[in-house]
Amino acid sequence: QVQLVESGGGMVQAGGSLKLSCAASGRTFSIYLMAWYRQAPGKEREFVASITWSSETIQYADSVQGRFTISRDTAKNTMYLQMNILKPEDTAIYYCKARALRGVGGSYDSWGQGTQVTVSS
Repeated sequence: QVQLVESGGGMVQAGGSLKLSCAASGRTFSIYLMAWYRQAPGKEREFVASITWSSETIQYADSVQGRFTISRDTAKNTMYLQMNILKPEDTAIYYCKARALRGVGGSYDSWGQGTQVTVSS
């Protein structure tokens, strides 16, 4: 299994920046994609950005395109989310997800515990 731990959340004023980290441990060699999701109070969890582990194929939600940058350091087994020009609507708990291969075929998702990001106006 893969274990994930997020860090870097906090409180910031609108227009500010934060950088989130997601450190993976365990069967990290089996990871082929990692992603960030977020969940605001009273709303469903939504996709923010994803990156493939080997080829760095990247996708962003329209709401963060141009403001957020996802990256990864395979040597450190860590994924990052640089968040710039933050808006109050970015306030949410941010979760990282790893999709990994099972040893007997198929794949599974592991989730971190989440880190709170609060943007004040």
